[in-house]
Amino acid sequence: MLVAELKSFYAVARCGTVTKAAAQLGVSQPTVTAQLRQLESRYGVELFHRQGRGLHLSEAGRRLMPQVEKLVQQETEIEFRLRDASDLREGLLRIGATGPFYIMETVQRYNQRYPGVDLVLTIGNSQSMLQALHDYRIEVATSSYLMQDAHLYHRQIASDPLRIVVHRSHPLASRKEASLQDLAHYTLLLREPGSMTRQLTEQALQEAGVAPKRVLEIGSRESIRQAVLFNLGISLIPSREIPAHTELATLAVAGAEILMHEYLYCLRERQPAQLIARFLEMAPAATTGTG
Repeated sequence: MLVAELKSFYAVARCGTVTKAAAQLGVSQPTVTAQLRQLESRYGVELFHRQGRGLHLSEAGRRLMPQVEKLVQQETEIEFRLRDASDLREGLLRIGATGPFYIMETVQRYNQRYPGVDLVLTIGNSQSMLQALHDYRIEVATSSYLMQDAHLYHRQIASDPLRIVVHRSHPLASRKEASLQDLAHYTLLLREPGSMTRQLTEQALQEAGVAPKRVLEIGSRESIRQAVLFNLGISLIPSREIPAHTELATLAVAGAEILMHEYLYCLRERQPAQLIARFLEMAPAATTGTG
């Protein structure tokens, strides 16, 4: 209420009459008059001298005027800032992803459409990204985990088959496909705990009754690829994450289809925010990689 009264005070001081001030503010004359009276009576001050139809600032009104002018300017700046945020002319969107493969195209389109919005992309495994979302450290996240959580909005954006990746000198490299049983004779490279790729691989091997000869844990997808390039072992990798490299060979998994689904998440309470809503609209519908 005080802000509205001060705006009426400022408008009358600038315009000189209640009639002109009311027209400028888009309110009725009685409203302006009532707000001035309330302001003066509440604090026991006289802000104007009434002379005929005109009003002139009192000494108290002149002392107050610079501060009220700053307040009105700040209100205008705040309104402009909110409008810019609503129109996405500025802002910050923090994105968490399990990898760039499923979300980078959306990031590119968003960046082109809203160049004033700063973007931060953080890469991590599925569990860490969902935790960051709950902790308000990011606004949207991709994850291979399907979380049935009433606080989370989610939708599937991709479905990707796992493929066997080996060095070109590996005994399996000349084949187009290999069974899970074939993997029992070789060193298997696995991601860190918390990785959905690791979980799917271990689940498929367990269901097939296969125990690899040896397992090496490698802490990131980039390190997994480097380890395969150095022929330290073989690994199951989602098809879209497999790099094009002359030293690598890719095989289908014979007799089994191991699919990794990718989901886009945000906190349901934050879904209507323009920064987040526009990103969700641009994200793709689920498609399956061909490898």
